[in-house]
Amino acid sequence: MPKPSPPFLLFLSLSLYSFLCFHFTTVAAAANATTSISQQFREAPQFYNSPDCPSILNADEETDPDEDDTNEICSDHAVHVAMTLDVAYIRGSMAAILSVLQHSSCPQNIIFHFVASASANSSLLCSTISASFPYLRFHVNIFDDSAVAGLISTSIRSALDCPLNYARSYLANLLPLCVRRVVYLDSDLVLVDDIAKLAATPLGDKSVLAAPEYCNANFTSYFTPTFWSNPSLSLTFANRKACYFNTGVMVIDLDRWRAGDYTTKIEEWMELQKRIRIYELGSLPPFLLVFAGNIAPVNHRWNQHGLGGDNFRGLCRDLHLGPVSLLHWSGKGKPWARLDANRPCPLDALWAPYDLLQTPFLLDS
Repeated sequence: MPKPSPPFLLFLSLSLYSFLCFHFTTVAAAANATTSISQQFREAPQFYNSPDCPSILNADEETDPDEDDTNEICSDHAVHVAMTLDVAYIRGSMAAILSVLQHSSCPQNIIFHFVASASANSSLLCSTISASFPYLRFHVNIFDDSAVAGLISTSIRSALDCPLNYARSYLANLLPLCVRRVVYLDSDLVLVDDIAKLAATPLGDKSVLAAPEYCNANFTSYFTPTFWSNPSLSLTFANRKACYFNTGVMVIDLDRWRAGDYTTKIEEWMELQKRIRIYELGSLPPFLLVFAGNIAPVNHRWNQHGLGGDNFRGLCRDLHLGPVSLLHWSGKGKPWARLDANRPCPLDALWAPYDLLQTPFLLDS
């Protein structure tokens, strides 16, 4: 177990962390002031903890709502959720947040850690979230696009090349040191179960992350013939039962990630990809190279993925067999886009109840 950080360093980390959300008078934000969110969203209802939920507030904070929130961030009872945040997917993010809160037994114990690009209008994103979720405990962290832009290789779908897609590899650096475990979620999903169950996934003695595995998938297809024909590369998976897993839903032990410097390990594979093309998809293959075969398994109910269809045509798909706790529209097609185009897939009706978009009718009323 890592030694606790000196109090001053922890305070400095948390102070900067809060500053990023609530004080957006940065050069990057000012330069992008013309970036706007054309959609308007309704305010979501407030959700309250069940009577048996432990409090993440200390006694002072319970009596003084204006008390600083650094203690609740470090509380052992907090459930931490990380998501990226941008204008293009803001509607999906809103639905995902609502679904998490609505199905949680202790929604007031959930702290969201949003990651926004340094080139985005972060103040606008922050105010949009606050307007729909005025009681939400959240912070926005700024991700430096330039830190990863030079490592990205083109993939089979241009949307996968966005630097923000790679932010999940840097969560251990972006989040405060006292945040020891986080659930990472994509923006194109909704939960229909209590996220605390997912957050409590046992990671065993060594695993850094947990995710649903799919061992029936053709694992070799995620890498090029160049990779498999090179013995020094293909031996990467020797003595590992390497299975595909979707990085849109992960439980990550940030202490173990930091101790093992896994961000550097992922970057090393990305640097090799720039020299020798060893895979075709964006941010997924480096995760597979580092973690496949060494993750803690999660029941498939926690990622009914692929509902957006394949990466080319976005065709409608059915649910996998078995129970469902999380619906994930990974793939090309997104439910909000298909609903707007009046060409929804049948399962898009399961996403629609969480859509907070203000319709023209509601705006006129």
